[in-house]
Amino acid sequence: MAAEQLKRTRSSLNKPTGMRANEWKSSSSALQRVLAASGVKNRKVTALRSRSQEALNEMAQSIIENEDMNEPFYIHDLGIVVDLWQKWQGALPRVQPFYAVKCNPDPTLLSALGTLGAGFDCASRAEIEAILKLGLSPDRIVYANPCKAETQLKYAANVGVNLTTFDSVEEVEKIMKFHPRCALLLRVKVPEEDAGGARCPLGPKYGALPEEVGPLLQAAQSSGLAVAGVSFHVGSGVARSRVYAGAVGAVRGIFDTASRLGLPQLRILNIGGGFTAGPTFTEAAGTVRTALKTYFPDETEVSVIAEPGRYFAESAFTLATNVIGKRVRGELREYWINDGIYGSMNCLLYDHAVINALPLACKSRRSNPSCTGMPRYRSTVFGPTCDALDTVLTEYLLPELAVGDWLVFPNMGAYTAAAGSSFNGFSTSDIRTYCAVSMPS
Repeated sequence: MAAEQLKRTRSSLNKPTGMRANEWKSSSSALQRVLAASGVKNRKVTALRSRSQEALNEMAQSIIENEDMNEPFYIHDLGIVVDLWQKWQGALPRVQPFYAVKCNPDPTLLSALGTLGAGFDCASRAEIEAILKLGLSPDRIVYANPCKAETQLKYAANVGVNLTTFDSVEEVEKIMKFHPRCALLLRVKVPEEDAGGARCPLGPKYGALPEEVGPLLQAAQSSGLAVAGVSFHVGSGVARSRVYAGAVGAVRGIFDTASRLGLPQLRILNIGGGFTAGPTFTEAAGTVRTALKTYFPDETEVSVIAEPGRYFAESAFTLATNVIGKRVRGELREYWINDGIYGSMNCLLYDHAVINALPLACKSRRSNPSCTGMPRYRSTVFGPTCDALDTVLTEYLLPELAVGDWLVFPNMGAYTAAAGSSFNGFSTSDIRTYCAVSMPS
């Protein structure tokens, strides 16, 4: 089935203009592997005619009409995932991605990344189980939670997940008792003055302070646990990439401290996440490359890994929601849709996201579903629950829509459905995902 899907995809899409022959061959090979992945091969994958919003709207409209759909759904473009993987390999060839499962645990995304060669940052038993269920080795998992429940630590020991993070003496004692074979990464806090304007800072919760580093290394050494390296996380969605340079420099000092204390040579540097696809990634990758060359020039000495989540997930998913209610008050249009703050749009609260809505008026304007050239009105968009907090957009310009029309939200793959709830009986876990594949234009 995967080979047939790839054949249809390649026959329906011309070779993109300006794309070199070797890039086309590499992309096609990677797509073939992804389509044959265990979590993808039995799924229907639709070939998009281009990587454009119009092509996504066409697929969404086809789903709505052919399946008599009136519930929200996602479209997952596997082609974007492959493209992002190749961009990462080109920009950071020395850094092995360990995808942060918490960002979006969609099985097709996990399977695609696993097939491409990613490792995985897991924070719980459920996330570890999701990776092992795909037939992937526990060696490709970092249990990247500095504070683990005893029962979950026992589970990690039983299934062979043997690398984890810590930032306290109490965690050392727990690991020594329940998983003494586990190698450790000391999680350190990025200095406040080096903060990179992260959308979601993590320093207030995790990371050893500079004065705690020596005692923690000694505690692990005294317990007979192997310290494999050092980990940091600059925060999710970093705005200023220079934070990576300061953090890598600080870790160099910790490697030297470990050597002075007589620990075996540290071998792993985990630079965490914070990456976002696009120009900010290009800038961040350049900063990381320079920092590694400056502080860790011997590539055989230290293995470098990272924990990107948003980078791979955000732009690969598009959400379509149905307009289930409407109210007009003068020039103001108010709409209700069947997903909201307690569902996929929780990212507005928890991830400080900025979202965009595009009209898909496939009921009221079948001849012009994108509402091209139509006047726009000040609009408020509410979610489906009975809580007034469930407000998705305010003062947003939209064309006149009718009940039964749709709103489409691009770039909805990061910290959306993964953090949704079942409040008021609207379950985010019930939202279906349809797979597509595109080639870069």
